[in-house]
Amino acid sequence: MDAPLTRNIKSDGSTVTLAEYLAGGGYEGLKKTLAEFTPLEVQQRVKDSGLRGRGGAGFPTGLKWSFVPMGEDAPKTKYLVVNGDEMEPGTFKDRLLLEGDPHQLIEGVAIASYAIQANVAYIFLRGEYRLAAARLRRAIAEAEAHKLLGENILGSGFSLDLRLHTSAGRYICGEETALLNSLEGKRATPRAKPPFPQVSGLFGKPTIVNNVETLCNLPHILRNGVEWYQSLSRSGEPGTKIYGVSGRVERPGAWELPMGTTAREIIEEHAGGMRQGYRLKGYLPGGASTDFLLPEHLDIPMDYGSIAKAGSRLGTGTMILLDDKTCPVQMVLNLERFFAQESCGWCTPCRDGLPWTVSLLEDLIAGRGRPEDLETLARLCGLLGPGNTFCALAPGAMEPLQSALKYFRADFERYLQPQNINGGAHA
Repeated sequence: MDAPLTRNIKSDGSTVTLAEYLAGGGYEGLKKTLAEFTPLEVQQRVKDSGLRGRGGAGFPTGLKWSFVPMGEDAPKTKYLVVNGDEMEPGTFKDRLLLEGDPHQLIEGVAIASYAIQANVAYIFLRGEYRLAAARLRRAIAEAEAHKLLGENILGSGFSLDLRLHTSAGRYICGEETALLNSLEGKRATPRAKPPFPQVSGLFGKPTIVNNVETLCNLPHILRNGVEWYQSLSRSGEPGTKIYGVSGRVERPGAWELPMGTTAREIIEEHAGGMRQGYRLKGYLPGGASTDFLLPEHLDIPMDYGSIAKAGSRLGTGTMILLDDKTCPVQMVLNLERFFAQESCGWCTPCRDGLPWTVSLLEDLIAGRGRPEDLETLARLCGLLGPGNTFCALAPGAMEPLQSALKYFRADFERYLQPQNINGGAHA
């Protein structure tokens, strides 16, 4: 099985040096890009590849780039921004790439910047990723010293200034327009759209925001071609995906596998299965902001379309497991507390609705719940759902709750029986 994104990752946790990266064919994709393709041809190849954003939304990457103004009349200043603010609970796939193979990301940044003709790029990095920051700084310096960044890259006439920015640490910075506000030194609140960042983004200039894993795919697509990339998958959606598992399994971790690998294979073969004495009760397939699925969904391919048909989202592809000895109500409360704390407070449904949700769940677990509270929680899932808030934070927060109410309602109802309450837990 070909695993291009992680083939350089070392088992001892050390990083890949420039010499090692070059020895393995590194920067060949960039060389080919600059020597053989126009920016629009690069955009078309990425569009033809079918690459979709790996940050969670899954928007087609080439199509996103095509919204940037190009040609002689286009603004001279454009930006590429790397979203490396990986802060959602249960998500750690980008960290693997950032720490293990920073040159792969730098090569991807250079290719994407050339495709949209951006001469300045930023890596917006989660503040807690200090090891990744140190390794990125060293890798950027190595690339600049070897004329792989900076002025007139490889004699092509294309120049790129790549800058690293470490975040102050807010989950909302993962939303692309809040990220741009933060990068400008403003309060990290989402912006109204339109205008979209592709037309008016960072400092009012055309800007593309791409996820770390998304950009790491580019060197391989440009070097090996569209058909090769599509052949990596087991489903109709191309490429590989870094899937992750956290929870009570034998080997929690992240693995690069063909797109369309089933959750059963990921959990049972790569994560070693459930720990002895535990049974799978459900799982969030794409991180904390996705709907629960059940063991009966384990054989569904883990790709965007198949997971959507099952009633959830692929999201980041990093699963959080719920076992039979963990209370789903308390698990959901833990997630809602996180989302309530991380709300930027910009719109009323999110600012007030999430703390209300937390309060209802806390009362329920403490034995103060009323039967009508379950209906209130269900109604909040709609009121804080898509289209009713400024950004996707609150709708994402509602996904685990609405699916828990659907699949695990008996666990909620048990808290309404006083004899079943024992110090805040099921008796």
